Amino acid sequence: MELKRRELIAAFLGSAVATSACRDRTPRAPVPGGVVDRVVDTGHRLRGAPLPRAAELQTVDVLVVGAGAAGLSAAWRLAAAGVRDVRVLELDTEAGGTARAGKNAVSSFPWGAHYLPAPLRDTGPVMRLLREMDAVTGVDDTGQPLFDEELLVREPEERLFYRGEWYEGLYLRAGASAEDLAELARFEARMNAFAAARDARGRKAFAVPTALSSDDAEWTALDALTMAQWLEREGFRSRRLRWLVDYACRDDYGTTAEGVSAWAGIWYFAARQDGRGERSEGFLSWPEGNGRLVRQLLSALPAGQVEPGVLVHSVEPEAGGCRVDALEAATGRPRAWRARQVVLACPRFVAAHVVAPWRQRRPEWLDAFQYGPWVVANLTLSEAPKSHGFPLAWDNVLYESRSLGYVVATHQLARQDERGPTVLTWYLPMAGLDMKAERQKALSASYADWEGLVMADLLPAHRGLAASAQRLEVMRWGHAMVRPVPGFLWGPARQAAQESLGDVLHFAHSDLGGLGLFEEANWFGVRAAERALAGLGRTAPSWL
Repeated sequence: MELKRRELIAAFLGSAVATSACRDRTPRAPVPGGVVDRVVDTGHRLRGAPLPRAAELQTVDVLVVGAGAAGLSAAWRLAAAGVRDVRVLELDTEAGGTARAGKNAVSSFPWGAHYLPAPLRDTGPVMRLLREMDAVTGVDDTGQPLFDEELLVREPEERLFYRGEWYEGLYLRAGASAEDLAELARFEARMNAFAAARDARGRKAFAVPTALSSDDAEWTALDALTMAQWLEREGFRSRRLRWLVDYACRDDYGTTAEGVSAWAGIWYFAARQDGRGERSEGFLSWPEGNGRLVRQLLSALPAGQVEPGVLVHSVEPEAGGCRVDALEAATGRPRAWRARQVVLACPRFVAAHVVAPWRQRRPEWLDAFQYGPWVVANLTLSEAPKSHGFPLAWDNVLYESRSLGYVVATHQLARQDERGPTVLTWYLPMAGLDMKAERQKALSASYADWEGLVMADLLPAHRGLAASAQRLEVMRWGHAMVRPVPGFLWGPARQAAQESLGDVLHFAHSDLGGLGLFEEANWFGVRAAERALAGLGRTAPSWL
């Protein structure tokens, strides 16, 4: 049993965590809880035999398929334009996709994305959304927006656990050599130069969203390399710097620098800063993470417009519209709609099964879209964890683990008792390059396996944590986010995927931007909605 436990921990979290966990033989009771995702089997019905079709059709002006950030952004844009005959269908029991949130007696908490970097520009749909939330307090003399201080992540923001001690920040400065620090400074200077770079048209080389970036070959050629290859080519060999870059790639893209294009790796460090080394105003976050953004989008929609528990299995363009067929997930009852316009706000691997013409003749470019799995676990504690060194922060990273560590859901709450109950949201990107094998590994692990893995990861950093652990809930995201593998971001597949089918079927999802981020989902959702508006014959100023 001990050998099996060690092998399990090593396979998911790495040998350093396995060694540490197996060294501690203190007995403890398992933490009660469970695996809480339920839509995997339902979604996989798309792979099987043709599903039944309803005899009667409902009519609607616009049908949005998918109530993640992209689909809700599309519905939000349509609502602002005064289009009321809109239906949003969602397979899951609630809206939000990977930005959804949960809640218990202690706090709200994220089930996926947990922050939004403060935008640098006072333009675009994300800024419009933040203004609707009263998150924006003004602009500075340079035109950069200013944000409500209560929404910006408060200090301490980040810390790093290494060999028994917590240190401030995400770069391990303790024990760093002069050569390590010199290489870090050289890397930061390169990233600042990339951030300041503009093309002849004034476009940033690396912008948010990616659609606003320069397409000049000087920059896009970086997409042909992995980030690891670029680091080697440029002579960046410090193990500490390599760890930092790997962490960045795992954090935003779900895999290491070996699996990420150099363009994407540089984008992480350059797109959200001004070229002077300042990374915007910071991070905007809430206890429920980006679930707060989902809630704002939902608040703009008419009651009942979003219908959960509906599996859409066919979208068929016809003259003047689309036929959409679906099943109620709970009952299996077939449903069908005739829509003048459709926004398909789901990832390409789902669209491949849903878009009727693609089932008959699958576009080759669909195979270029690859998706990595993630696992997110929320651990409720009766008191904040005790630790040695730098104090508890919002983001708490474990240097020797393959996990990303955890964020503290209650960090942003104004609490008098900083030692009171809390919820830790733990993140594990399944970062291996064989995404199918990683997905199978994630989905095959039992709750008992996940309980052992989460506690093995956290206990070395927090002795006594087991005594305060109240409940653990685990969410598996089998296809959590698109991976920006080399050649994908500036290759033909992503560009082809963005094109509408005729003037009736439009696409929206973060994978169209090549990065699984809220800004990408929001931008493509709004763009698809504006295409649908044009298809309805309505004119409206663009938000993009």
